[in-house]
Amino acid sequence: MLKNRLDKNADRKKAVFLDRDGVIIVDKNFLWEIKQLEFIPRAVEALKAIPTDFLKIIISNQSGIARGYFSAKQAEKFNTALLAELKKKGVIIDGMYYCPHSPENNCECRKPKIGLFESAQRQFNIDYTRSWMIGDKSSDIQAGKNIGAATIQVLTGYAGKEEGSLDVIADQTVGDLYEAVETIKK
Repeated sequence: MLKNRLDKNADRKKAVFLDRDGVIIVDKNFLWEIKQLEFIPRAVEALKAIPTDFLKIIISNQSGIARGYFSAKQAEKFNTALLAELKKKGVIIDGMYYCPHSPENNCECRKPKIGLFESAQRQFNIDYTRSWMIGDKSSDIQAGKNIGAATIQVLTGYAGKEEGSLDVIADQTVGDLYEAVETIKK
């Protein structure tokens, strides 16, 4: 019986969970227009450098849907274009999950809550304790801590100083996604 349990744990995967805006792409406040898609310098190179034994999973709060700034269909179209552009550049993202709710909805999927992470875990059999969360907001870092992952805050976005930020400290703070991936590789 113990052998089967050990074998099951050996099959669990590691993941690098990534916030989208402010980490991979420039945060332009409720971004949904494809023509505004702009990668943060070195972000694509960083995504390519993530070790192959890690899944690459984007977890993003997209409250612009609930606020009426854009529709879920427009968000899906933007995310599809983003994934296609990354694929053209040689980057495959294993999963992408987003929360369409506003902070006032008090849903279970909006970071720092872990609903989207649980969805990814169910789909990919992820071991949180061997995984990383990279984000620019305190809610990203708190979500990573809530699942028991190591956390890295990047300074390319809000750097944890967004309005209503949480009192949380990342395990590591680095300049950008490229430096975050170098940290993971060590």
